[in-house]
Amino acid sequence: MSAPCCAGQLACCCGTAACSLCCKCCPKIKQSTSTRFMYALYFILVTLICCIMMSRTVATEMKEHIPFYERICKGIQAGETCEKLVGYSAVYRVSFGMASFFFIFFLLTIKINNSKSCRAYIHNGFWFIKLLVLAAMCSGAFFIPDQDTFLNAWRYVGAAGGFLFILIQLILLVEFAHKWNKNWTAGTTHNKLWYGLLALGTLVLYSVAVGALILMAVFYTRSEGCTYNKILLGVNGGLCILISLVAISPCVQSRQPHSGLLQSGVISCYVMYLTFSSLSSKPPETILDENHKNITICVPDFSQGLPRDENLVTGLGTTLLFCCILYSCLTSTTRASSEALRGIYATPETEVARCCFCCAPDGDADTEEHVEERGGQTVIYDEKRGTVYSYAYFHFVFFLASLYVMMTVTHWFHYESAEIEKFFSGTWSIFWIKMASCWVCVLLYLWTLIAPLCCPTRQFSV
Repeated sequence: MSAPCCAGQLACCCGTAACSLCCKCCPKIKQSTSTRFMYALYFILVTLICCIMMSRTVATEMKEHIPFYERICKGIQAGETCEKLVGYSAVYRVSFGMASFFFIFFLLTIKINNSKSCRAYIHNGFWFIKLLVLAAMCSGAFFIPDQDTFLNAWRYVGAAGGFLFILIQLILLVEFAHKWNKNWTAGTTHNKLWYGLLALGTLVLYSVAVGALILMAVFYTRSEGCTYNKILLGVNGGLCILISLVAISPCVQSRQPHSGLLQSGVISCYVMYLTFSSLSSKPPETILDENHKNITICVPDFSQGLPRDENLVTGLGTTLLFCCILYSCLTSTTRASSEALRGIYATPETEVARCCFCCAPDGDADTEEHVEERGGQTVIYDEKRGTVYSYAYFHFVFFLASLYVMMTVTHWFHYESAEIEKFFSGTWSIFWIKMASCWVCVLLYLWTLIAPLCCPTRQFSV
Protein backbone atom coordinates (compact mmCIF):
# COMPACT_ATOMS: atom_id res chain seq x y z
CA MET A 1 0.00 0.00 0.00
CA SER A 2 1.43 3.36 -1.04
CA ALA A 3 2.13 6.20 1.37
CA PRO A 4 -0.38 8.60 -0.27
CA CYS A 5 -3.07 5.94 0.01
CA CYS A 6 -2.31 5.42 3.71
CA ALA A 7 -2.41 9.16 4.27
CA GLY A 8 -5.79 9.37 2.53
CA GLN A 9 -7.27 6.59 4.66
CA LEU A 10 -5.86 8.21 7.80
CA ALA A 11 -7.61 11.44 6.84
CA CYS A 12 -10.82 9.48 6.32
CA CYS A 13 -10.64 7.70 9.68
CA CYS A 14 -9.41 10.54 11.86
CA GLY A 15 -10.12 13.65 9.78
CA THR A 16 -12.74 15.29 7.60
CA ALA A 17 -11.87 13.61 4.27
CA ALA A 18 -14.53 11.57 2.48
CA CYS A 19 -14.17 7.81 2.71
CA SER A 20 -12.87 5.89 -0.29
CA LEU A 21 -11.28 2.54 -1.06
CA CYS A 22 -7.58 2.13 -1.72
CA CYS A 23 -8.24 0.29 -4.99
CA LYS A 24 -8.06 2.73 -7.90
CA CYS A 25 -9.97 0.36 -10.19
CA CYS A 26 -13.12 0.85 -8.11
CA PRO A 27 -15.74 3.12 -9.74
CA LYS A 28 -16.01 6.72 -8.61
CA ILE A 29 -18.21 7.41 -5.62
CA LYS A 30 -20.03 10.49 -4.40
CA GLN A 31 -19.24 11.93 -1.00
CA SER A 32 -22.91 11.74 0.03
CA THR A 33 -23.04 8.07 -0.97
CA SER A 34 -19.81 7.13 0.83
CA THR A 35 -21.03 8.80 4.02
CA ARG A 36 -24.31 6.92 4.05
CA PHE A 37 -22.47 3.71 3.18
CA MET A 38 -20.24 4.06 6.24
CA TYR A 39 -23.15 4.66 8.61
CA ALA A 40 -24.88 1.65 7.05
CA LEU A 41 -21.80 -0.47 7.82
CA TYR A 42 -21.96 0.61 11.46
CA PHE A 43 -25.64 -0.31 11.53
CA ILE A 44 -24.99 -3.74 9.98
CA LEU A 45 -22.14 -4.42 12.42
CA VAL A 46 -24.25 -3.76 15.52
CA THR A 47 -27.21 -5.65 14.03
CA LEU A 48 -25.01 -8.73 13.52
CA ILE A 49 -23.86 -8.48 17.13
CA CYS A 50 -27.51 -8.38 18.26
CA CYS A 51 -28.31 -11.48 16.20
CA ILE A 52 -25.33 -13.32 17.69
CA MET A 53 -26.42 -12.37 21.20
CA MET A 54 -29.85 -13.90 20.52
CA SER A 55 -28.41 -17.14 19.09
CA ARG A 56 -28.53 -20.23 21.28
CA THR A 57 -26.26 -22.04 18.79
CA VAL A 58 -23.50 -19.44 18.98
CA ALA A 59 -23.59 -19.40 22.78
CA THR A 60 -23.28 -23.19 22.91
CA GLU A 61 -20.43 -23.28 20.38
CA MET A 62 -18.50 -20.59 22.26
CA LYS A 63 -18.89 -22.43 25.54
CA GLU A 64 -17.64 -25.68 24.02
CA HIS A 65 -14.72 -24.38 21.95
CA ILE A 66 -13.30 -21.36 23.79
CA PRO A 67 -10.68 -22.40 26.38
CA PHE A 68 -11.22 -21.09 29.92
CA TYR A 69 -14.65 -19.80 28.86
CA GLU A 70 -16.09 -19.61 32.38
CA ARG A 71 -12.94 -17.97 33.74
CA ILE A 72 -13.11 -15.32 31.01
CA CYS A 73 -16.79 -14.67 31.77
CA LYS A 74 -16.05 -14.18 35.45
CA GLY A 75 -13.09 -11.95 34.62
CA ILE A 76 -15.22 -9.52 32.63
CA GLN A 77 -18.02 -9.75 35.25
CA ALA A 78 -20.51 -11.12 32.73
CA GLY A 79 -21.70 -14.00 34.92
CA GLU A 80 -20.48 -17.55 35.25
CA THR A 81 -21.48 -18.43 31.66
CA CYS A 82 -21.60 -14.90 30.21
CA GLU A 83 -25.37 -14.83 30.64
CA LYS A 84 -25.27 -11.03 30.78
CA LEU A 85 -23.92 -10.94 27.21
CA VAL A 86 -26.69 -13.04 25.66
CA GLY A 87 -30.46 -12.89 25.54
CA TYR A 88 -32.95 -10.10 25.07
CA SER A 89 -31.54 -7.91 27.87
CA ALA A 90 -28.13 -7.79 26.17
CA VAL A 91 -29.75 -6.88 22.85
CA TYR A 92 -31.70 -4.10 24.58
CA ARG A 93 -28.47 -2.65 25.99
CA VAL A 94 -26.52 -2.80 22.73
CA SER A 95 -29.47 -1.36 20.82
CA PHE A 96 -29.68 1.44 23.38
CA GLY A 97 -26.08 2.35 22.60
CA MET A 98 -26.66 2.32 18.83
CA ALA A 99 -29.94 4.25 19.07
CA SER A 100 -28.31 6.84 21.34
CA PHE A 101 -25.45 7.20 18.86
CA PHE A 102 -27.78 8.02 15.97
CA PHE A 103 -30.03 10.21 18.13
CA ILE A 104 -27.06 12.34 19.24
CA PHE A 105 -26.07 12.80 15.62
CA PHE A 106 -29.67 13.67 14.80
CA LEU A 107 -29.51 16.51 17.32
CA LEU A 108 -26.05 17.53 16.13
CA THR A 109 -27.04 17.78 12.45
CA ILE A 110 -30.36 19.63 12.72
CA LYS A 111 -30.69 22.40 10.12
CA ILE A 112 -27.43 21.73 8.30
CA ASN A 113 -27.75 23.03 4.73
CA ASN A 114 -24.06 23.55 3.97
CA SER A 115 -21.50 20.76 3.83
CA LYS A 116 -18.72 23.21 4.76
CA SER A 117 -19.83 23.77 8.36
CA CYS A 118 -17.95 22.13 11.21
CA ARG A 119 -20.98 19.98 12.10
CA ALA A 120 -21.11 18.74 8.50
CA TYR A 121 -17.42 17.83 8.70
CA ILE A 122 -18.15 15.73 11.78
CA HIS A 123 -21.00 14.02 9.94
CA ASN A 124 -18.88 13.23 6.87
CA GLY A 125 -15.57 12.26 8.50
CA PHE A 126 -13.77 11.00 11.63
CA TRP A 127 -14.95 7.44 10.99
CA PHE A 128 -12.53 5.60 13.26
CA ILE A 129 -13.27 7.98 16.11
CA LYS A 130 -17.01 7.54 15.59
CA LEU A 131 -16.57 3.76 15.59
CA LEU A 132 -14.85 4.00 18.98
CA VAL A 133 -17.65 6.23 20.27
CA LEU A 134 -20.28 3.74 19.06
CA ALA A 135 -18.44 0.83 20.70
CA ALA A 136 -18.12 2.80 23.95
CA MET A 137 -21.82 3.65 23.99
CA CYS A 138 -22.88 0.05 23.34
CA SER A 139 -20.49 -1.21 26.05
CA GLY A 140 -21.44 1.51 28.50
CA ALA A 141 -25.10 0.50 28.36
CA PHE A 142 -24.19 -2.64 30.33
CA PHE A 143 -23.25 -0.46 33.31
CA ILE A 144 -26.55 1.42 33.56
CA PRO A 145 -27.81 1.14 37.17
CA ASP A 146 -31.21 -0.34 38.01
CA GLN A 147 -31.30 -2.59 34.98
CA ASP A 148 -34.87 -3.83 35.56
CA THR A 149 -36.36 -0.34 35.42
CA PHE A 150 -34.23 0.52 32.41
CA LEU A 151 -35.26 -2.58 30.46
CA ASN A 152 -38.97 -2.08 31.19
CA ALA A 153 -38.89 1.58 30.17
CA TRP A 154 -36.69 0.99 27.12
CA ARG A 155 -39.05 -1.72 25.88
CA TYR A 156 -41.87 0.81 25.50
CA VAL A 157 -39.55 3.31 23.83
CA GLY A 158 -38.47 0.57 21.42
CA ALA A 159 -42.07 -0.37 20.64
CA ALA A 160 -43.01 3.25 19.90
CA GLY A 161 -39.95 3.74 17.69
CA GLY A 162 -40.52 0.43 15.93
CA PHE A 163 -44.12 1.32 15.10
CA LEU A 164 -43.02 4.73 13.80
CA PHE A 165 -40.42 3.09 11.56
CA ILE A 166 -43.12 0.78 10.16
CA LEU A 167 -45.29 3.84 9.48
CA ILE A 168 -42.45 5.53 7.57
CA GLN A 169 -42.00 2.38 5.48
CA LEU A 170 -45.70 2.38 4.61
CA ILE A 171 -45.71 6.08 3.67
CA LEU A 172 -42.73 5.52 1.40
CA LEU A 173 -44.47 2.56 -0.21
CA VAL A 174 -47.43 4.78 -1.09
CA GLU A 175 -44.99 7.40 -2.39
CA PHE A 176 -43.31 4.70 -4.51
CA ALA A 177 -46.65 3.71 -6.07
CA HIS A 178 -47.55 7.30 -6.97
CA LYS A 179 -44.04 8.00 -8.27
CA TRP A 180 -44.13 4.94 -10.53
CA ASN A 181 -47.49 5.86 -12.04
CA LYS A 182 -46.64 9.53 -12.55
CA ASN A 183 -43.27 8.81 -14.15
CA TRP A 184 -44.67 6.35 -16.68
CA THR A 185 -47.72 8.53 -17.33
CA ALA A 186 -45.37 11.41 -18.19
CA GLY A 187 -43.98 9.29 -21.02
CA THR A 188 -47.37 8.91 -22.71
CA THR A 189 -47.24 12.50 -23.95
CA HIS A 190 -44.26 11.64 -26.16
CA ASN A 191 -44.71 7.93 -26.87
CA LYS A 192 -48.00 6.01 -26.75
CA LEU A 193 -46.12 2.77 -26.01
CA TRP A 194 -46.00 3.86 -22.37
CA TYR A 195 -49.75 3.16 -22.22
CA GLY A 196 -48.95 -0.45 -23.05
CA LEU A 197 -46.34 -0.61 -20.29
CA LEU A 198 -48.82 0.86 -17.81
CA ALA A 199 -51.44 -1.72 -18.80
CA LEU A 200 -48.92 -4.57 -18.65
CA GLY A 201 -47.62 -3.51 -15.23
CA THR A 202 -51.15 -3.21 -13.89
CA LEU A 203 -52.11 -6.64 -15.26
CA VAL A 204 -49.05 -8.30 -13.72
CA LEU A 205 -49.63 -6.68 -10.32
CA TYR A 206 -53.28 -7.71 -10.13
CA SER A 207 -52.46 -11.22 -11.38
CA VAL A 208 -49.94 -11.61 -8.58
CA ALA A 209 -52.39 -10.27 -5.98
CA VAL A 210 -55.28 -12.49 -7.11
CA GLY A 211 -53.01 -15.52 -7.42
CA ALA A 212 -51.63 -14.97 -3.93
CA LEU A 213 -55.16 -14.68 -2.51
CA ILE A 214 -56.23 -17.94 -4.16
CA LEU A 215 -53.12 -19.81 -2.98
CA MET A 216 -53.58 -18.60 0.59
CA ALA A 217 -57.24 -19.65 0.48
CA VAL A 218 -56.17 -23.13 -0.66
CA PHE A 219 -53.27 -23.70 1.74
CA TYR A 220 -54.24 -21.68 4.84
CA THR A 221 -57.92 -22.63 5.17
CA ARG A 222 -59.98 -25.77 5.39
CA SER A 223 -63.67 -26.60 5.55
CA GLU A 224 -63.62 -26.84 9.36
CA GLY A 225 -61.75 -24.41 11.57
CA CYS A 226 -59.28 -21.71 10.45
CA THR A 227 -61.84 -19.01 11.27
CA TYR A 228 -59.18 -16.31 11.71
CA ASN A 229 -57.65 -17.09 8.36
CA LYS A 230 -60.96 -17.06 6.51
CA ILE A 231 -62.01 -13.73 8.02
CA LEU A 232 -58.67 -12.05 7.36
CA LEU A 233 -58.47 -13.28 3.77
CA GLY A 234 -62.01 -12.03 3.14
CA VAL A 235 -61.38 -8.65 4.77
CA ASN A 236 -58.06 -8.01 3.04
CA GLY A 237 -59.36 -9.19 -0.31
CA GLY A 238 -62.31 -6.82 0.09
CA LEU A 239 -59.97 -3.95 0.94
CA CYS A 240 -58.04 -4.52 -2.29
CA ILE A 241 -61.29 -4.32 -4.26
CA LEU A 242 -62.27 -1.17 -2.33
CA ILE A 243 -59.07 0.76 -3.05
CA SER A 244 -59.24 -0.26 -6.72
CA LEU A 245 -62.78 1.06 -7.08
CA VAL A 246 -61.98 4.28 -5.22
CA ALA A 247 -58.90 4.90 -7.38
CA ILE A 248 -60.94 4.90 -10.61
CA SER A 249 -64.11 6.50 -9.20
CA PRO A 250 -65.27 9.63 -11.07
CA CYS A 251 -65.03 11.88 -8.01
CA VAL A 252 -61.37 10.93 -7.43
CA GLN A 253 -60.54 11.12 -11.14
CA SER A 254 -61.96 14.65 -11.35
CA ARG A 255 -59.47 15.90 -8.74
CA GLN A 256 -56.61 13.49 -9.48
CA PRO A 257 -56.55 12.46 -13.15
CA HIS A 258 -53.22 10.62 -12.60
CA SER A 259 -54.81 8.23 -10.12
CA GLY A 260 -55.23 4.76 -11.57
CA LEU A 261 -55.08 1.03 -11.10
CA LEU A 262 -51.29 0.83 -11.18
CA GLN A 263 -50.96 2.40 -7.72
CA SER A 264 -53.78 0.29 -6.27
CA GLY A 265 -52.15 -2.78 -7.83
CA VAL A 266 -48.91 -2.05 -5.97
CA ILE A 267 -50.81 -1.60 -2.70
CA SER A 268 -52.85 -4.77 -3.33
CA CYS A 269 -49.69 -6.83 -3.83
CA TYR A 270 -48.20 -5.46 -0.62
CA VAL A 271 -51.44 -6.20 1.24
CA MET A 272 -51.30 -9.80 0.01
CA TYR A 273 -47.64 -10.05 1.05
CA LEU A 274 -48.41 -8.79 4.56
CA THR A 275 -51.40 -11.15 4.75
CA PHE A 276 -49.19 -14.10 3.83
CA SER A 277 -46.51 -12.97 6.29
CA SER A 278 -49.13 -12.59 9.04
CA LEU A 279 -50.64 -16.01 8.46
CA SER A 280 -47.15 -17.53 8.46
CA SER A 281 -46.40 -15.80 11.78
CA LYS A 282 -49.59 -16.95 13.50
CA PRO A 283 -49.26 -19.68 16.13
CA PRO A 284 -50.45 -22.99 14.69
CA GLU A 285 -53.93 -24.27 15.49
CA THR A 286 -54.34 -27.86 16.64
CA ILE A 287 -57.38 -30.13 16.77
CA LEU A 288 -58.03 -33.75 17.71
CA ASP A 289 -58.42 -36.14 14.80
CA GLU A 290 -60.53 -39.30 14.74
CA ASN A 291 -57.70 -41.12 16.54
CA HIS A 292 -57.67 -38.47 19.32
CA LYS A 293 -54.27 -37.22 18.28
CA ASN A 294 -53.34 -33.56 18.01
CA ILE A 295 -52.87 -32.43 14.44
CA THR A 296 -51.83 -29.00 13.17
CA ILE A 297 -54.25 -27.24 10.84
CA CYS A 298 -54.38 -23.96 8.90
CA VAL A 299 -50.82 -24.34 7.58
CA PRO A 300 -49.68 -25.70 4.20
CA ASP A 301 -49.69 -29.50 4.18
CA PHE A 302 -46.41 -29.69 2.28
CA SER A 303 -44.59 -27.92 5.15
CA GLN A 304 -45.37 -30.71 7.61
CA GLY A 305 -43.02 -33.60 8.06
CA LEU A 306 -40.32 -32.26 5.79
CA PRO A 307 -36.79 -32.08 7.18
CA ARG A 308 -35.24 -28.63 7.00
CA ASP A 309 -32.21 -26.84 8.35
CA GLU A 310 -33.71 -24.26 10.74
CA ASN A 311 -30.42 -22.39 11.03
CA LEU A 312 -30.21 -22.02 7.25
CA VAL A 313 -33.83 -20.87 6.95
CA THR A 314 -33.39 -18.41 9.80
CA GLY A 315 -30.11 -17.10 8.40
CA LEU A 316 -31.50 -16.50 4.92
CA GLY A 317 -34.73 -15.00 6.21
CA THR A 318 -32.98 -12.72 8.66
CA THR A 319 -30.54 -11.53 6.00
CA LEU A 320 -33.40 -10.71 3.62
CA LEU A 321 -35.32 -8.86 6.34
CA PHE A 322 -32.41 -6.66 7.36
CA CYS A 323 -31.53 -5.94 3.74
CA CYS A 324 -35.06 -4.58 3.38
CA ILE A 325 -34.61 -2.52 6.55
CA LEU A 326 -31.33 -1.12 5.25
CA TYR A 327 -32.89 -0.33 1.89
CA SER A 328 -35.73 1.53 3.63
CA CYS A 329 -33.25 3.53 5.68
CA LEU A 330 -31.14 4.60 2.71
CA THR A 331 -33.96 5.31 0.25
CA SER A 332 -36.04 7.22 2.79
CA THR A 333 -33.40 9.92 3.18
CA THR A 334 -33.69 11.52 -0.25
CA ARG A 335 -35.30 14.91 -0.67
CA ALA A 336 -38.26 13.42 -2.53
CA SER A 337 -38.91 10.87 0.23
CA SER A 338 -38.62 13.54 2.92
CA GLU A 339 -41.26 15.58 1.10
CA ALA A 340 -43.47 12.50 0.79
CA LEU A 341 -43.46 12.13 4.57
CA ARG A 342 -44.92 15.66 4.72
CA GLY A 343 -47.64 14.73 2.22
CA ILE A 344 -46.01 16.29 -0.87
CA TYR A 345 -45.89 13.94 -3.85
CA ALA A 346 -45.22 16.43 -6.62
CA THR A 347 -42.72 15.65 -9.38
CA PRO A 348 -40.97 18.03 -11.77
CA GLU A 349 -42.87 19.03 -14.89
CA THR A 350 -39.83 18.15 -16.97
CA GLU A 351 -39.67 14.58 -15.68
CA VAL A 352 -38.46 12.03 -18.21
CA ALA A 353 -40.13 8.62 -18.16
CA ARG A 354 -37.76 5.73 -17.48
CA CYS A 355 -38.31 2.00 -17.10
CA CYS A 356 -36.07 2.10 -14.04
CA PHE A 357 -37.73 5.20 -12.61
CA CYS A 358 -36.19 4.72 -9.14
CA CYS A 359 -32.75 5.64 -10.47
CA ALA A 360 -32.79 9.38 -10.92
CA PRO A 361 -30.23 10.93 -13.26
CA ASP A 362 -27.07 12.27 -11.69
CA GLY A 363 -28.03 15.81 -12.57
CA ASP A 364 -25.21 18.20 -11.83
CA ALA A 365 -22.95 15.62 -10.29
CA ASP A 366 -20.44 15.80 -13.10
CA THR A 367 -20.14 19.56 -12.76
CA GLU A 368 -19.12 19.27 -9.16
CA GLU A 369 -15.59 19.21 -7.91
CA HIS A 370 -13.69 15.94 -8.43
CA VAL A 371 -11.12 14.96 -5.86
CA GLU A 372 -9.00 11.90 -6.50
CA GLU A 373 -7.09 10.28 -3.69
CA ARG A 374 -3.68 9.36 -5.04
CA GLY A 375 -3.49 5.62 -5.39
CA GLY A 376 -7.14 5.27 -4.36
CA GLN A 377 -10.72 5.62 -5.44
CA THR A 378 -12.06 8.81 -7.04
CA VAL A 379 -14.43 10.75 -4.79
CA ILE A 380 -16.93 13.25 -6.21
CA TYR A 381 -17.74 16.06 -3.80
CA ASP A 382 -21.38 16.42 -4.84
CA GLU A 383 -22.37 18.65 -1.90
CA LYS A 384 -20.32 21.69 -2.85
CA ARG A 385 -23.43 23.83 -3.40
CA GLY A 386 -25.42 22.35 -0.52
CA THR A 387 -26.47 19.08 1.08
CA VAL A 388 -28.25 16.61 -1.20
CA TYR A 389 -30.13 14.94 1.66
CA SER A 390 -31.22 15.86 5.15
CA TYR A 391 -28.49 14.87 7.60
CA ALA A 392 -30.78 15.10 10.62
CA TYR A 393 -33.57 13.08 9.03
CA PHE A 394 -31.00 10.47 7.91
CA HIS A 395 -29.88 9.89 11.50
CA PHE A 396 -33.44 9.95 12.81
CA VAL A 397 -34.44 7.15 10.42
CA PHE A 398 -31.47 5.06 11.56
CA PHE A 399 -32.43 5.82 15.18
CA LEU A 400 -35.91 4.38 14.51
CA ALA A 401 -34.40 1.46 12.57
CA SER A 402 -32.24 0.62 15.61
CA LEU A 403 -35.37 0.38 17.74
CA TYR A 404 -37.17 -1.66 15.07
CA VAL A 405 -34.27 -4.13 14.88
CA MET A 406 -34.24 -4.43 18.67
CA MET A 407 -37.95 -5.24 18.82
CA THR A 408 -37.86 -7.56 15.79
CA VAL A 409 -34.88 -9.62 16.98
CA THR A 410 -36.44 -10.03 20.45
CA HIS A 411 -39.87 -11.01 19.04
CA TRP A 412 -41.51 -7.76 20.18
CA PHE A 413 -43.56 -8.59 23.30
CA HIS A 414 -42.52 -12.26 23.52
CA TYR A 415 -38.96 -11.38 24.47
CA GLU A 416 -38.36 -13.79 27.36
CA SER A 417 -38.40 -16.92 25.18
CA ALA A 418 -36.97 -15.25 22.07
CA GLU A 419 -34.10 -16.85 20.16
CA ILE A 420 -32.80 -16.04 16.71
CA GLU A 421 -33.27 -19.72 15.75
CA LYS A 422 -37.00 -19.25 16.45
CA PHE A 423 -37.14 -16.07 14.42
CA PHE A 424 -39.93 -17.39 12.18
CA SER A 425 -41.91 -19.24 14.83
CA GLY A 426 -45.43 -17.94 15.25
CA THR A 427 -46.38 -15.42 17.95
CA TRP A 428 -49.58 -13.45 18.29
CA SER A 429 -47.79 -10.13 18.78
CA ILE A 430 -45.93 -10.42 15.46
CA PHE A 431 -49.13 -11.58 13.76
CA TRP A 432 -51.17 -8.57 14.85
CA ILE A 433 -48.34 -6.10 14.18
CA LYS A 434 -48.11 -7.28 10.58
CA MET A 435 -51.87 -7.30 10.15
CA ALA A 436 -52.19 -3.80 11.60
CA SER A 437 -49.44 -2.64 9.22
CA CYS A 438 -51.51 -4.01 6.35
CA TRP A 439 -54.59 -2.03 7.36
CA VAL A 440 -52.61 1.16 8.03
CA CYS A 441 -51.11 0.89 4.55
CA VAL A 442 -54.60 0.74 3.02
CA LEU A 443 -55.75 3.72 5.10
CA LEU A 444 -52.73 5.79 4.05
CA TYR A 445 -53.35 5.08 0.38
CA LEU A 446 -57.06 5.84 0.72
CA TRP A 447 -56.19 9.14 2.38
CA THR A 448 -54.01 10.18 -0.57
CA LEU A 449 -57.04 9.54 -2.80
CA ILE A 450 -59.78 11.24 -0.78
CA ALA A 451 -57.75 14.03 0.84
CA PRO A 452 -58.36 16.44 -2.09
CA LEU A 453 -62.09 15.79 -1.71
CA CYS A 454 -62.05 16.38 2.06
CA CYS A 455 -59.84 19.48 1.84
CA PRO A 456 -60.70 21.14 -1.48
CA THR A 457 -58.92 24.42 -0.63
CA ARG A 458 -55.56 22.69 -0.11
CA GLN A 459 -53.28 21.80 -3.00
CA PHE A 460 -52.45 18.11 -3.38
CA SER A 461 -50.36 16.53 -6.09
CA VAL A 462 -50.07 12.76 -6.47
